Amino acid sequence: MIEVQGLRKSFGAKRAVDGVSFCARDGEITGLLGPNGAGKTTTLRMLYTLMRPDAGSVLIDGRDAEREPLAVRRTLGVLPDSRGLYKRLTARENIEYFAALQGMDAATTRTRCDALITTLAMQDIAGRRTEGFSQGERVKTAIARALVHEPRNVLLDEPTNGLDVMATRSLREFLRGLRAAGRCVLLSTHLMQEVAALCDRIVIIAHGRVVADGSAAELRALAGEQHLEEAFVKIIGEAP
Repeated sequence: MIEVQGLRKSFGAKRAVDGVSFCARDGEITGLLGPNGAGKTTTLRMLYTLMRPDAGSVLIDGRDAEREPLAVRRTLGVLPDSRGLYKRLTARENIEYFAALQGMDAATTRTRCDALITTLAMQDIAGRRTEGFSQGERVKTAIARALVHEPRNVLLDEPTNGLDVMATRSLREFLRGLRAAGRCVLLSTHLMQEVAALCDRIVIIAHGRVVADGSAAELRALAGEQHLEEAFVKIIGEAP
């Protein structure tokens, strides 16, 4: 479970995150939704300890991310906004390297790599160096690398960006499987169809603040709209 309380982050005079609080529960997929520049990526970076907050706290399975960053990182699977692949390694080698960083043995690494390569339809690229990969190929490799150690908490920044229709469908089923296994999944996206297809709860951020938090049905009711997209537009339009 991920618990965020009063998170703040400024860059000079610009306050990117301004008191964000929410909870992403085990056995649920939580969507972090907002317009460009709302503070979603900055929030995620603080959650996975890449960036230190100016104020507030992040608890991952009860551990304070600022006080116990190494312990927290072991429980996280992260797909960052910058995919950051090692270009001279093959897709499989990128995945295996992160498995090694997590202390996984060779047999388990091989089993998990094979499963992820099949799930994400990566058979044709697994043995290729990642230099020159398309956007979709980079995303697939980065997702597999993030999930190889079967993390309890999964943080995904725009996970379907660049994926084709079949890969997107496969990823959705994979994320539903994580939810069914009791994992905590938090994904940032601006695609309403992803939110509608996957998310149990939705946290809407605008101007660095949480302006709504609830299920799709609750947000539609809050805005008095029948469609989630219209509800989202109305909610962020009314945000101070």
